[in-house]
Amino acid sequence: MRELIRRHRVFFLAFALAGLALRLVFVYVYPHNAGDSLLYADIAQNWLHHGTYALTENGVPVPTLIRLPGYPAFLAVIFALGGSAEGLRPVLLLQAFIDLCGCLVISALALELFADFGEKRERAARWAFAVAALCPFTANYVALPLTETLAILFAGSALLLCAKAERGADAADPALGLWCGCGLALAAGIVLRPDGGILLAVILFYLLARLVIAENKRRFFVAGLIVTVIALAPLVPWSLRNWREFHVFQPLAPRYANAPDEYVPVGFNRWIKTWLVEYVSVEDVFWNISTETPGDTVDVTLLPRRAFDSPDEKQRTEKLIAEFNQTLMLTPATDAGFAELARERIARAPLRYYFVLPLGRVVDMWLRPRTEMLPVDQRWWTFDDPPESWFSVGYGILNLLLVSAGVVGLVMFRDLRIYWVLLGFILMRSVFLSTMENPEPRYVLECFPVVLAMGAGVFARVSTGGRSS
Repeated sequence: MRELIRRHRVFFLAFALAGLALRLVFVYVYPHNAGDSLLYADIAQNWLHHGTYALTENGVPVPTLIRLPGYPAFLAVIFALGGSAEGLRPVLLLQAFIDLCGCLVISALALELFADFGEKRERAARWAFAVAALCPFTANYVALPLTETLAILFAGSALLLCAKAERGADAADPALGLWCGCGLALAAGIVLRPDGGILLAVILFYLLARLVIAENKRRFFVAGLIVTVIALAPLVPWSLRNWREFHVFQPLAPRYANAPDEYVPVGFNRWIKTWLVEYVSVEDVFWNISTETPGDTVDVTLLPRRAFDSPDEKQRTEKLIAEFNQTLMLTPATDAGFAELARERIARAPLRYYFVLPLGRVVDMWLRPRTEMLPVDQRWWTFDDPPESWFSVGYGILNLLLVSAGVVGLVMFRDLRIYWVLLGFILMRSVFLSTMENPEPRYVLECFPVVLAMGAGVFARVSTGGRSS
């Protein structure tokens, strides 16, 4: 990679500067704070100043386990170096730099994946860097103090190191150092987000398959053991701490980000999965009623028609939402009402609940215009504000082109050495995300190193007219 940059230094410098400018626009013009951003910052401050992994409640640090320690540790380091929870711009600026490093990782991934493609290898790597540097869908998340930027970097790094290790798998050197690095990247991804373990599972399945068919089984057994031990090692002290503090076995973060004694509205969560498909309903309904981030009243007129199967069901739903709106609290009695509605709707249309809606949520996460970080109307299809709606349409078309290029690449280049890792990661992550109540587009961004690298291979082939090298 260093040699490629040296020979094309003007190219890489130009796109690095353009990518930096794009990220600075997001940081200074469109900075964004989510509820989770303040939560992470609060944990980091308490960890740094009070030595306890805690959230502040009534002015007192109270130990918590609702978030993994990776991102709070990242923030705590920045705060220790002079940043503060009140002004998070140093965090955003550092994330901009980290994201540009991630673009280099994606470029190196393309260089490694297409190692046997002659001159197309370098062309694909240059395309990958250019597209990654100018991709607004990853760049805009540097302006939000959340895990996405780091998660993308570590997912791309794990895939890169896996590809490098596998390319040398038939050589005398078993590439143990590369597998150690892969394990470290996976460990970093897992302590950032619980779903970081999906990539670990995919790589282990791949190594298991290689072990079964390989003559030298020891090499793949050792590789799998190294990756597993290193990737899961950080969870040991975290699990022990949670057992000692809360008397629960919690190696990751709770499914609903709840404290051990906190009430979880299981009925409401199940009901909302009987109709919710698109991200806009997450903003309109889910975030307002969810126990983690209770918000405003819910406007029942914003519920889509598929949320009701009959006039009677609509009336019952409106009554339950009215009960919530009175106190902005979801009581066990109201939650039980939602649970009964969910039971009836699932029994009435099980295929809709178990297949159609999960598929719809995945499609929405992959293909909707990624404008959730921008001050534009999320109901873009209504054209109440035509300029904003047309901007969203353009954003959606750009996203569609990038995702389509990645899909074409996965179809076109099926002979890549770690092809099944790349495909398996996208499929397994998509299946997992289909079970989520809140289909947020940011959840698929960890797959973008694969999307952009494979799309770069397509661009490289098209730009050379499909000629072999």
